[in-house]
Amino acid sequence: MVTPYNKGLDGMKTCWIIYNPVSGRKKFAAYLPVVEKTMHELGYEISVKPTERPRHATELVKEACYSRIDMLLISGGDGTVNECVNGLAEAQHRPLIAYIPSGTACDIAKTLGIPKNIPKALEIIKQNHAVDMDIVKGSHGYFTYVNAIGNYVDISYVTRSKWKRKFGYLAYLFTGVKQFFTIPMIKTEIEHDGGVSKGYYSLIMFVNSRRVAGFNIIRRPVLDDGKIDIVLYRYVPLLNNLLYAISFFFSPPKLPGVTRLKTSQAKVVTEHHRKWNIDGEAADSGNQTLQVIPKRLRIIVHPKRAKKYFHHQERGSTDV
Repeated sequence: MVTPYNKGLDGMKTCWIIYNPVSGRKKFAAYLPVVEKTMHELGYEISVKPTERPRHATELVKEACYSRIDMLLISGGDGTVNECVNGLAEAQHRPLIAYIPSGTACDIAKTLGIPKNIPKALEIIKQNHAVDMDIVKGSHGYFTYVNAIGNYVDISYVTRSKWKRKFGYLAYLFTGVKQFFTIPMIKTEIEHDGGVSKGYYSLIMFVNSRRVAGFNIIRRPVLDDGKIDIVLYRYVPLLNNLLYAISFFFSPPKLPGVTRLKTSQAKVVTEHHRKWNIDGEAADSGNQTLQVIPKRLRIIVHPKRAKKYFHHQERGSTDV
């Protein structure tokens, strides 16, 4: 049994460093002494918690919340962040999150202006500019930035890990080439704040981010307005990849065959066999119910991104 506590020795603030030791190219562990030194200088008592198995980060975060830890410094890819969010989403005490990305895509980090370069990421943490960010509760748990079904969405988890470590983001492109000629036709009905959208789609995305799979999908997202963006790509024979290319590379606000909506909740009905992609990880196929949970995640971001993507909270640094 863990005994709840709030402060460390001599009244110091407490920080758990939770990291995925096999994420990306395994660089974070080499920087641990630097990270620990920096956090000590910021007044934190440190405990280091490497993950040991799938969903271990969720278990560790739940323990940290129960123990009333002040800060969680997370390092890993988008999947590690997702596990952490699922650990704290329903907790009464939710620690401040600092993030050092070490995965392959790290879409949420790029949206929040947090670099993969560890010393530079530590500088962002030192600035201590925290925001309250929306997350979304779905049928398969909580997610931070994307819930999608359709073409190319499984690339992040079907691409071999050794390819990702060797080639980085290029490994995703190699896998994507294989799907160029296999466009799915997904019969779907979606209830949302604006009504009902139904038809045959090749790609459906619920997005709470600017970037997905390395592409800027939402030009100017608002990440604290209690709503999520929906992007629907109609199934158009022979033209689907052209729609993707124009949308992904140029991000036009309007494009024939592509519908963009915002909603606080959604109900998705589909019998397609394809699995959903939730924050870069595979989830079961089938129907979904989604509900935005406003401002549930308190996280340190780059000050410029706070001003750009967070419009419904006070500006300025926080001191925790």
